[in-house]
Amino acid sequence: MNADEWDEIRRLHRQGSPIKHIAVQLGMSRNTVRRALTLDEPPTDHRSRRGSVADPVDSAIRELIADDPGIAIAEIARRIQWTKSRTTLARRVTSIREERSTGEPHDGPADTVPAAPSVPVYGSSFVGRRTELLELRKLLGDHRLVTITGPGGMGKTRFAIHAAGEYRRAFPDGVRVIELAALRSPDLLTQTVVDGLALANRDMHASPTENTIIEYLRTRRMLLILDNCEHLLDECAQLVSVLLRSTTELRIITTSREILSVPDEFVFPLAPLPTVNGTESPSPARGTGSAVELFVNRAAAVLSKFELTEDNRDAVMRVCDRLDGLPLAIELACARLPVLSVYELADRLDHRLNLLTTGNRTGPQRHRSLQATMDWSYELCTREQQLLWSRASVFAGGFDLGMAEEVCSDDDVPADTVLDGISALVGKSILHREEGGTHVRFRMLESIREYGNSKLTASEMDTLTLRHLRWCTRLVTTTADNWFSADQRAGSEKLRRNHANIRSALHAALLDSSDDDEVRMAADMVSRAWFLWSCGFSVREHRMWLNRILEREMAPTATRGRMLVNLGLVQTLQGDRESADSALTEASAVNLTADDAITGAFTADVMGLKAFFAGDFDEAERRLTAALEMYEEIPDREDLAHTLRVHLGMLYCFTDETARATELFETVNERAIAVGESWLRSYAVYGLGLVALMNEEFEDALRLGSESLRLRRDFDDVVGTTLVTDLLGWAEAEAGSAERSAVLLGAASSMWESFGMQLYGSSHWVEQRTRFEKQARKALGDDQFEKCHTSGAAMSVSEITGFVLGESVPSGDTAPAGGTRPEDVLSPREQEVATHVAAGMTNKEIAAKLVLSPRTVEGHVEHILEKLGMSRRHEIAAAFAHAERGTPS
Repeated sequence: MNADEWDEIRRLHRQGSPIKHIAVQLGMSRNTVRRALTLDEPPTDHRSRRGSVADPVDSAIRELIADDPGIAIAEIARRIQWTKSRTTLARRVTSIREERSTGEPHDGPADTVPAAPSVPVYGSSFVGRRTELLELRKLLGDHRLVTITGPGGMGKTRFAIHAAGEYRRAFPDGVRVIELAALRSPDLLTQTVVDGLALANRDMHASPTENTIIEYLRTRRMLLILDNCEHLLDECAQLVSVLLRSTTELRIITTSREILSVPDEFVFPLAPLPTVNGTESPSPARGTGSAVELFVNRAAAVLSKFELTEDNRDAVMRVCDRLDGLPLAIELACARLPVLSVYELADRLDHRLNLLTTGNRTGPQRHRSLQATMDWSYELCTREQQLLWSRASVFAGGFDLGMAEEVCSDDDVPADTVLDGISALVGKSILHREEGGTHVRFRMLESIREYGNSKLTASEMDTLTLRHLRWCTRLVTTTADNWFSADQRAGSEKLRRNHANIRSALHAALLDSSDDDEVRMAADMVSRAWFLWSCGFSVREHRMWLNRILEREMAPTATRGRMLVNLGLVQTLQGDRESADSALTEASAVNLTADDAITGAFTADVMGLKAFFAGDFDEAERRLTAALEMYEEIPDREDLAHTLRVHLGMLYCFTDETARATELFETVNERAIAVGESWLRSYAVYGLGLVALMNEEFEDALRLGSESLRLRRDFDDVVGTTLVTDLLGWAEAEAGSAERSAVLLGAASSMWESFGMQLYGSSHWVEQRTRFEKQARKALGDDQFEKCHTSGAAMSVSEITGFVLGESVPSGDTAPAGGTRPEDVLSPREQEVATHVAAGMTNKEIAAKLVLSPRTVEGHVEHILEKLGMSRRHEIAAAFAHAERGTPS
C-alpha cells in the first residue's frame, strides 16, 4: 500500500463505502483496507513511519495547554521530556487545541486532507487483456516511455488506467493520470500537467512552467499517464522528451491514435479483444475470448439475468466477430439488449454491417465497425436524444443536468425533457455518469463526443458555442458577484469543476470567432472575477487570457479598464512591477473615459500595493487610503474593500504601526465570520499572524499562520499559501524549531520562484526572510539546513499544508535493506527476481526493472533465501552459477 492507495481508501471510507467494497474496488485484501484506516499517514516505501502519542502524554499535553493556552510546542516538549519526532508532537498538540476550541474530538487528517489525485475508478469491471498487461509491465521495466496506440474505441484509456492501478505498488511516489481530451489550447498543456500533478497551480512568470514539472518529478519514482495525445502531438512529444531527459526515475505511458515519434518511445499497438481464445473450457464458455467475456459482463449490467448459455453462445460470438472485438462497439451494442434479444442483435448487426461496409471496403475494418455501431446507436435514439447527444458534445470535461438544460434546450429539445434524454443516453452507454460529493456529472468518451459533434452543422455549432460561452460567463460573473458570502466555497468549487469548460469557451471566443459580442463576454468573464487565479486557474493562465483579449483592440470601455487593472494585479503579484505600471497607467487613462467608480478605486488599490512592494511606503499609504475612501462609497463591492484593508494592514506591519494593522485585520476577520466567508478571512488571519511576528509573539504567529492555511485549503490560492508558508518559516526559526523553519523556507522559496519573483520582488520582505533564515542556518549548520531546505523545496502545496498542520512529514529516499536447484523450488516470479539478485542488482533496481514495489521485491528475496536454505544474497548468485553449469548447489 502506497500513498495513493491510502488516500483512496480513506476517501472511499469517508463517502460511506464498506470495507468489503473498497477492497474489491481497489483490488486488495480487507485486512489491508482495515490497516489503512488505522494509520495516521501512508506507510509508503520512501517515508519513515511515525509513532503515535500515548494517552498519558496526551493527558500531560492537555494539562499544559489548560494552564497556558499559548504555550509553545518547544516548551511542551521540554516539560514532558519529549524525545521523539517534533512533527508527531506538533500534530498532537494541534489536534488537542482543536478539540478544545470546537468541543469535539478531532478525527485527524482523514477528514481534512484532500486525497491526492490518483487513478480514476470506473463503475464497471475491467475485462481481459491479461497478456497485454504482463507485456506492458515488462516494457515499463525496460523503457521509460511507452505509447499505447490504436483507433478510437479500442480501449486505450481504460487499458492504461487499469494497468496503472495494477502497477501502482511499484511506484512509491504514486501514479498520475493527466486527461488531455478536453484540452484545446496547446499553450496550456504544461499548465494542465501541473494541475494534474496537484502542484496547486504552481506557475511561473520568469521561466517556463515545464520547469515546475521537472523540479517536482526530477527524482520521483512515479508513473505519469498522458491520455489522448493525438490532437497535441507536437506539444506532447516536446514535453515528454524534456521530462525524460530531466528525470531519473519517471516512467511515462501515453495513449494516442498516432505515435509521438520521439527517440525514446516504445510503441505498444493495442489489438482488438479476441472472440476465441484457442483453449477448451467447460461448456458453454468453451474457447471464448475476452470479447465475449466483455459482452457478457456488459449485457448483465443492463439485463441482470443475462448469462452465456449453450443456446446463445454462437449469437454472442457472432456479434463480437462482426464488431471485430472492438470494446467500445461491444459496449454500445450491449446497450441495445433492453429492446432486442441477443439473436435479434446478431441478425440486425450482420445485416447492417454488410450494408455499411460495401461502400468503403478499402478502409480499416475496425474503423468501419465502430462507425457502423455508432451510426446504429445514433439511429436507435429518438430525434430529441440525437439532438441532445450532438449538443452535449460542446461541453469539455463533463457537465451536469442544469448545464445541459440551459445550453442544449430549445423548442426542439424542451428543457423539461432533458432529464429523460440524459437518462436515456446514460442507458445507451453514450454518457457515463460520474458522482462526486453532492453532485452528479456526465461525460462522453472522446470518440463518442467527436461523433456527436460531427452531426452538427456550422450554424448549429455557432449557436451552441455561443450558449456555452454565455453559460460560462454567467457562472463566473455570478460567482464574482457573490464572492464575499457563505456561497464562496460552493462557487469556487463549481469554477474548479468547470475549468475545462471555461477554457473551451474562452478558446472558442478568442481563437475560433471574430464576433465582437463573444469577445466582450470573454472579457467580462476574465475581468469580473479578479480572484480567478485562486479557483482552478493559475496566475499564468489568468494573465494569458487577459493579454489575449486585450490584444483584440477593444475600445476604452469600463470592461477594458477592469481587465487592465486585473492584469496589473496579477503582474504585481508576480513581482513584474514594470509591466504592471504600464497596465495600470493605461487603466487610469481608460477610466477617464469610462468613468467607472469600481475600476477607479481598484486601480488606486493596486497602484498602492505596487508602491508598497517597491518600498515606497508613503506613496502606498496615500493611494491605499484614497482607494478605501472610494470603496466606502460603493457598498456592493465589500470584497474589494476588505482586500484593500488586508493590503493596508500589511503596510502598517512594516511601518511599525501594528495596532492600526490589527484593527484592519480584525475588521475583515469579524465581517468574514459574520457572512460565512473563508478566503479573505484566511488573509485577515494571516495578517494577525504577521502582527504577532512583528510583536515577537512567535507562538501566536505559528497558531494564526496554521489557521490561515487551514482556511484556504479548499482554494487553489498558491499566492496566499506561499505567503503564509514564509511567515510560518520565519516564526518557526524564532520558536526554536530550526529544522521546520528550513523545510518551510525551502517550500516557500520554491513556490515563489515558480510563479514569480521571491516575495513579490520586494526588498523589505526579502530582508525579513533573510534575518530568520540566518537564524535557522546558524542553529542547524549549513549542511543540515540545506538538506531540510531541499526537502521543503520538493514538496507540493498539499504536502506543505499537511506538514504545517502536522498531518505528514517531508519525504526522503529510503530503500529496503537488501542444496536444491532453484528452478525446482522457486515460482516463476521468484526465479526472475533471483536471476536479477544473482546479477548483482539491488532490490530497488529489481523493482524498477520488473515494475514492482521495493517491498514486494524484498518479500520475494526473503522467500527465495528461505526456500533455498540461505541467509545471504551472495549465496543466491552462487546457486545460480552452479545451476547454469549443471552442478548441484
